[in-house]
Amino acid sequence: MAAVKPQHDVNEQTGMDMANARATATIGLENVRDFLHHGREEWLARSRIVGILENDPVFDKSQRDFMSRTERYERGLALTNRIYELQTIHNWSDQETRVAIAVLDEQLSIGLHNVAFQPVFMLQGGPTLVKKYGHLIATRAIFGCYLQTELGHGTNVSRLETTATFIPESQEFEIHSPTLTSSKWWIGALGKTATHGVVQAKLILGGKDIGPHLFFVQLRSMKDHKVLPNIIIGDIGPKAVAGFAPTDNGFARFNHVRIPKENMLSGFAQVTEDGRYLQPPHAKLSYGGMLYIRANMVTGGGWLIAKAATVAIRYATVRRQGERGPDGLEKQIISYPSVYYRLLPILSRAYMFIQLGRTLTKAFDTMAIRLKQGDTSLLAEMHATTSGLKVYVSSNGVQDIETARRAMGGHGYSAFAGLGRLYADYLPSVTYEGDNFVLDQQVVRAALKSYRGLFSSKPPAVTSLSPSSHYLRFLINPPTVPSSFSDQDWKNPATSILLLELRAALIVNELAQNAETPDASVNQRVSKAVTEAFVAAEVGGMIQSLSKMPERDRVAVTKVFLLYLLTTVEGGLADLLSFGVIRPTTSAVPKDPTRSVRLSIKHLCEELLPEVIGLTDAFGFTDWDLDSALGVYNGKVYEALWDRAQGEPLNQTEVPAAYKASIKPILERGQRQASALATSKL
Repeated sequence: MAAVKPQHDVNEQTGMDMANARATATIGLENVRDFLHHGREEWLARSRIVGILENDPVFDKSQRDFMSRTERYERGLALTNRIYELQTIHNWSDQETRVAIAVLDEQLSIGLHNVAFQPVFMLQGGPTLVKKYGHLIATRAIFGCYLQTELGHGTNVSRLETTATFIPESQEFEIHSPTLTSSKWWIGALGKTATHGVVQAKLILGGKDIGPHLFFVQLRSMKDHKVLPNIIIGDIGPKAVAGFAPTDNGFARFNHVRIPKENMLSGFAQVTEDGRYLQPPHAKLSYGGMLYIRANMVTGGGWLIAKAATVAIRYATVRRQGERGPDGLEKQIISYPSVYYRLLPILSRAYMFIQLGRTLTKAFDTMAIRLKQGDTSLLAEMHATTSGLKVYVSSNGVQDIETARRAMGGHGYSAFAGLGRLYADYLPSVTYEGDNFVLDQQVVRAALKSYRGLFSSKPPAVTSLSPSSHYLRFLINPPTVPSSFSDQDWKNPATSILLLELRAALIVNELAQNAETPDASVNQRVSKAVTEAFVAAEVGGMIQSLSKMPERDRVAVTKVFLLYLLTTVEGGLADLLSFGVIRPTTSAVPKDPTRSVRLSIKHLCEELLPEVIGLTDAFGFTDWDLDSALGVYNGKVYEALWDRAQGEPLNQTEVPAAYKASIKPILERGQRQASALATSKL
């Protein structure tokens, strides 16, 4: 009997579905891509660099899912070394080299040198120290790390136990770890790589604790890389879900280690030769390193979310499951509301965070320049903004990556899907550089300070409000809010922006009125509302900046940003209903007053569906970038998944090594027991 031929080849269908989806998109790919990459020049620079890396065997990714943690660490350093070799070969600028490192989806130890160690040293080091070591740090003649977190304390920097005691007689500081819990812990690049570090320690002058300050400390010999005397250093071990495998997060204990007086980072705070303390112009200047990292987390989170969105949307476009569609085949799952409602908002957040991160980085650079000139006026605003956005981007990012993975069904759990690796590496972002629930308190404090400042003057001076607290103006000049909202209202971004800013103003006011008896979740609710109000206003500016785009591209990208605003409003409906901003109907049988926003989200998603492949292609990721069998550009996901499975080391032998040691004894024991059981029944 002849075998029944399938009506169509499913693998070939996936390729056709992807090609059709790409042909359906009407946006100008190059225009949107240039927008996301901040211009054609930056895109071309990145593209050239990716072309070099993906064709270099050192950067081959095919075996890394099968590597041990030690192998991943060694691979990470090999990648780092090769990047700087290529910098010399291709005469890359420092910016081009930063791009090359940024496109690697590996958590490299050099990242901590570049993001935490070098910027802090250059921003806060005194002239003598910078002159002596700045060029060595810039050229990586020394490899640095940033030692802040301890075994017993992390986010609460003021309670760190490591001490730096000034010795006037020798003009030295003595770095010491007085307790087990004062051991530095979680420090990236410390375990096996760094030669030097910036150490956060309590400054002790004449027996008095002056608070946390920064000190430049050599950790290892420059001759043989051995740890210096009176210091104990090691790696803290593997991380949860095998994340951050290439990074040697380490521990360190100091036993009365002496360093020269000049090794205190004295760009702001200083100690005189006779032991007097010259305080900095602002108490939180030493937190500059954390602010820099938080500012960069927004852009980084945006591009990571973009990868998750690209992979999941591509797979949802070619995966067919469930009921039959008009073409007689199972429907593409991207057409189901339960799928596109999960994935398209992720796409919208990726677009938003990428643009917002660029704005925030520029703001930090401006602040850093002013700090060098002794101007601390922007520091408090930057601290409040970066605290809120760090919480917001990391919380959304972790959730979005996992949501995207789940939306891909069973195959999403495969390492070859690529999103499990992204999730594992991004998961710690909600706790490093400040635990999110603690950072919420920083946002709340800043909000209450702005609130009190506004009402301390008579009449209240709205013009005194900073960008991050501008929403409070609605407490002085309440806006007119319609009794109900139509689909046309929701198409106007101003509607969502108004509601999100008004919500923030009302919830801060509520907290201020009940500051003595706050409820348990108030910090999280206030922080989220305040941050979303700030972001909403920024998104309004982003939409206005699209005016120079061709109309078809402007319309599509505006819809992406509008989707972000609408889904954010949906997430804040509990507050809007609680405060009566959105009001129930007064009919005998109450109707849901929030239905219109949900319907608008549905309609907007359906309008965006024909464009989503173009909108994800605009990120510019190559297959090497994504390293995902389910996110391949040509859509042939099943073919890619099959090919990847053939590389599994277990598949290289027909009979596994465990056969003799374990499988064979299990089988033989079972056969003996089965035989004995059969005999006993005779």
